[in-house]
Amino acid sequence: MMHYLPGEFSHHLALKGLKFLYFTGLLKLFAHKKDSNLKFKNRDITHLNAKIGIAAGLDKNGDYIDCLAALGVDFIEVGTITPRPQTGNPKPRIFRNLKDRSLINRLGFNNKGVDHLVKRLKRKKTQTIVGTSIGKNFDTPNDNALEDYLHCIKKVYEHSDYIAINISSPNTKELRELSHGENFNSFLKAIKKIQNQLSTDGKYVPIFIKISPDEHSNDLAIICSSILDSKLDGIICSNTTVDHDHKNGPGGLSGAPLKNKATECLVNVRRLVGNKLPIIASGGVMSAQDYQEKLDAGANLVQIYTGFIYEGPQLIEDILNLRKV
Repeated sequence: MMHYLPGEFSHHLALKGLKFLYFTGLLKLFAHKKDSNLKFKNRDITHLNAKIGIAAGLDKNGDYIDCLAALGVDFIEVGTITPRPQTGNPKPRIFRNLKDRSLINRLGFNNKGVDHLVKRLKRKKTQTIVGTSIGKNFDTPNDNALEDYLHCIKKVYEHSDYIAINISSPNTKELRELSHGENFNSFLKAIKKIQNQLSTDGKYVPIFIKISPDEHSNDLAIICSSILDSKLDGIICSNTTVDHDHKNGPGGLSGAPLKNKATECLVNVRRLVGNKLPIIASGGVMSAQDYQEKLDAGANLVQIYTGFIYEGPQLIEDILNLRKV
């Protein structure tokens, strides 16, 4: 029934319903109980393997952290968040295709701003690992984009278990250009510098770079080389794709049609970085078999988003049961 409601409305309705079930205690009837061996003592996501998480975009503002954690996932990525609140692109901006189990979104980093998210991170009760995806405001020119990212890193660092640098969303004009050109190395080095400065008090927060599945092989090699040279901590592979001719126009395509393209990108990234970096795989994970395919292709961890929207908590249950086999 929810699939036939307008995309963005049904998204919010489902999350509010999940939150209601959590606060009433009814969610325990549906959620997978975590095994004790899934508790992470050092909270270092770079040392984990074969874990399942929620991708950025589902809970942009950190309003649903505890209820999502109660579903039994191993980690959650909130955001993407920007320095200032922004409404995003005009509606409608989420479109479902039930036939091929896909989504088109052109949200454009709609969020309540980094200060709101920090308040939510401070209030969360769960011990589940929570990472924060950060981006730039739509009206910040690329020449000044680094300032937005550094601002967000400073704000969320103390309250995040890892940070994802989103420079690959197709829905913010010219954002993907940040990963190309001669300034990319200096961009990453500046991020590494602030990470080093903030980690002097003893807490080291890993930083991952989220890449696009649409990169040509030569550009992908340069991007991976730059990430390695900067000594950042990992790669998220990958964001949505613009390689489609959807009837509702432009935007990022996710879901089942993205799976092969995202997995191909994952294989290439693993070949380029070897065992030097952990990789979080995302894109087209619609079943437990898809999850296993990502691990077989070289992922250390796997995220779900569109698969969760279509399959609900059953997808998490299926994946966690697969891990027990």
